[in-house]
Amino acid sequence: MTTTAPRYRPLAFPVDRVTLREGAGGVRYIKAEHPLGEHPQRLTDRLVHWAEVAPDRTFIARRVKQADGTTGEWQHVTYRQALAKARRIGQALLDRGLDAQRPVAILSENSIEHALLALGCLYAGIPYSPVSPAYSLVSQDFDKLRHVLATLTPGLVFATDEARYGKAVRATVGNDIEVVYGRAPEADPTPAVDAAMQATGPDTIAKFLFTSGSTKLPKAVINTHRMWCANQQQMCHSMPVLAQTPVLVDWLPWNHTFGGNHNVGLTIFNGGTLYIDDGKPTPAFVGETLRNLREIAPTVYFNVPTGFEAIANAMKTDDVLRRNLLSRVQMFFYAGAALAQPVWDALHESQEREIGERIVMGTGLGMTESSPFAIFITNPNVKAGHLGVPTPGLELKLVPADGKTEVRYRGPNITPGYWRNEQATQESFDEEGFFCTGDAVLWIDEADIHQGLKFDGRIAEDFKLATGTFVSVGPLRGKIIAAGAPYVQDAVITGINLNEVGALIFPTPAVRQLAGLPDTAPLKQVLESAPVQAHFQKVVDELAASSTGSSSRIARLHLMHEPPSIDKGEVTDKGSINQRAVLKHRDALVNALHGGTLPYTLLPQGKKS
Repeated sequence: MTTTAPRYRPLAFPVDRVTLREGAGGVRYIKAEHPLGEHPQRLTDRLVHWAEVAPDRTFIARRVKQADGTTGEWQHVTYRQALAKARRIGQALLDRGLDAQRPVAILSENSIEHALLALGCLYAGIPYSPVSPAYSLVSQDFDKLRHVLATLTPGLVFATDEARYGKAVRATVGNDIEVVYGRAPEADPTPAVDAAMQATGPDTIAKFLFTSGSTKLPKAVINTHRMWCANQQQMCHSMPVLAQTPVLVDWLPWNHTFGGNHNVGLTIFNGGTLYIDDGKPTPAFVGETLRNLREIAPTVYFNVPTGFEAIANAMKTDDVLRRNLLSRVQMFFYAGAALAQPVWDALHESQEREIGERIVMGTGLGMTESSPFAIFITNPNVKAGHLGVPTPGLELKLVPADGKTEVRYRGPNITPGYWRNEQATQESFDEEGFFCTGDAVLWIDEADIHQGLKFDGRIAEDFKLATGTFVSVGPLRGKIIAAGAPYVQDAVITGINLNEVGALIFPTPAVRQLAGLPDTAPLKQVLESAPVQAHFQKVVDELAASSTGSSSRIARLHLMHEPPSIDKGEVTDKGSINQRAVLKHRDALVNALHGGTLPYTLLPQGKKS
């Protein structure tokens, strides 16, 4: 019996061959055969270009916030208007004598005002830093915000809304620092602001992006124009669909490299349009995302797995959403966590029903320090964990490490280091100048290196049991998420120096559907209900049955009703769980789990606690 290969909407993959050279001690080096070529050296050159050749094209748009908190019609800013605003804002920043030692700190969600201030900084050659809104709006102690501001020593702090950000600002910003709310300062442009733009170059610092922070405080990653522009050129080679005047509908936060570098960057670089989505992949806000996607048809669509899960579920019954979203989208792209197979299957089912073919789900590997794009798939037949090959101009170094293989980066898109943290910079680069990522990889097919690599977890997350058996955390997390879909958001693997492996499960909101309780029921009551416990008992049993030894057998599992903490670094505002931080801050709970004293611990059938 033969099965017909699935049909995909056409998408080009020109970067699909690599060169491989052997080094000493089992080290290997990989590069794409495809050359990087010449490219712009400043992102502002692209802004000026599009303001000249497509002045009336919308650069950015956002629904107007109304007095009752809802959103109304779209407010548009054209490329001509964006450049004019960048010059006026840039002049005002120059008048204040700001520079890399006294940059601009932006405390804001994604907004038109945020975007225009960032462009003004870029134009004037003054670095800026978009700070995670959660540090101001969710945090209770503001410790991370204090750390960020102490690292930056900003000359100006901008916040969109005094009512919401004022408390954090008053608690952390000194009286000698100018604070601006609502709109960026402006001044009539003089020749000085254009001269300032011309004085910038590839090594000019464009922005500082802070890492999410694990058990340590966030580090400020230096982002130069060279990094940003080289990475955009790399993306256009690996994903040529981006050069076709992209249209984005996007919520991803600009304080993260995925939203702020990848998506805002590709919009400016390619003269596209970015519709700011004020929704999020949470029960309270996903309705706004679905509303926007019913109205605006993107050409490429980026999201995290929880976002795609919500969209996949909605498309099963929402004809308007399905029709509009799939009308011209050429590629989906996810990052940030594993995408469960049921979500993948549901997306494909809706696509084939609506348009008779599938949309390629692009993915790869990258990080804040790589601007972020680094590795991308080589064909439409993507499976969970596939990464692909290095983008042009980036060299990968594969280094044996504790039974795994670490991938390291060297290229024009790699950061020169961390701002005001020389020790962390030195520790992050090896003797050949490769950035040490801490990510582990394997070949998709050792017999065909041109298929590229697949993800094998984070080396720092892996650990040994008391028996000396190595536990590979990344693949095991993926296995749990897949087995528990769609009710598992993430899993934290426990058992360091103990006799067996355990798991702490952070559930998705969908778990409430299992319990049959009122929507107002506390999550703890939901998770301890008989239907939910019975369902996850089956999950534990299935995982045990498919395990191949102690390192892959979940011997005890607990459902978490307390959400991960941003203040403690357990989760980013994109929803990514930090394994080490959770284990550090919940050590007593982990000990109770493995000591057999934690209530509602699930064990495989036949196992005694």
